[in-house]
Amino acid sequence: MINSPVLAEVVRSGFTESRHHGTAVGLAADGAVAVRAGDIDVPFFPRSSNKPLQAAGMLRRGLDLDGELLALAAASHSGEDFHIDGVRKILSGAGLGEDDLRCPAAWPLDEQTAHRLIAHGEGKSRIRMNCSGKHAAMLATCVANGWATDGYLDPGHPLQRALLDTVGALAGENVPAVAVDGCGAPLFALTPHGLARAFRSLVLAPPGSPERRVAEAMRAYPAWTSGTTRDERRMVNAIPGLLVKSGAEGVCAFALADGRAGAVKIEDGAARAVRPVTCAVLSALGVEVPDELATVEVTGGDAVVGEIRAVWAVWAGVSSS
Repeated sequence: MINSPVLAEVVRSGFTESRHHGTAVGLAADGAVAVRAGDIDVPFFPRSSNKPLQAAGMLRRGLDLDGELLALAAASHSGEDFHIDGVRKILSGAGLGEDDLRCPAAWPLDEQTAHRLIAHGEGKSRIRMNCSGKHAAMLATCVANGWATDGYLDPGHPLQRALLDTVGALAGENVPAVAVDGCGAPLFALTPHGLARAFRSLVLAPPGSPERRVAEAMRAYPAWTSGTTRDERRMVNAIPGLLVKSGAEGVCAFALADGRAGAVKIEDGAARAVRPVTCAVLSALGVEVPDELATVEVTGGDAVVGEIRAVWAVWAGVSSS
């Protein structure tokens, strides 16, 4: 994503002190590219924005989850107690336990929960790691198919080969590279255009299909896919019909019930620019976005002295690159 345009700026006391470059794409309801900033056909790693696609792949292979637990299978959860109870239910339903998880031990993303655990003398754990719902679902899918649970993160494992096929099919392109994600699972590269197409595929799939079940679960239970205080929950609650999933290193993808969809990649990986830019793409596609979501506050002392905002010039047409 060399020479990508500036997508967001950080303004403090009226002075622009930082800028974030990146790539963004927005698809109209008919799937045509309606918004473009940067080269949308250069592969990148979507990180956790791939999780809904992987969850659909697991349902295709016999995973039996719905509702909150299916949302959790596609989650980067905050490690709150209800998330942990859900992960345990997925594992126990497959006859497994926490020791079967192979994601790394981590603190919960939710600060209050982390502080409470520290105060009680508890340490990091695999089940509190934000990807444990996905890992529990992966293990449950292995059990449903009679596949070995040992080595379930190996790219050559039948589970991972099946998920690779699903991700590529939903994106409408071949996966050009496979890496190791932060949680230890295989990470499938896509283009921003392909990621947007994949999210569009989820919301437009027939009712009852694996893809549509994932979209409906995530939209119905956004706190299970993220957390009670997270941006994604706020966005889903504020924008009717929104499916959205962020990923590490400045990634976000979304789709709406009518097929409008988009993807964002902030080149320097800064999470702080993701929401303003995502909301800018939504706005450019004709979505009414609440003002409080469109920017991020910049503080000085106890006061708000500026904002992180999208640079609207790049949304002027489809030719910005």
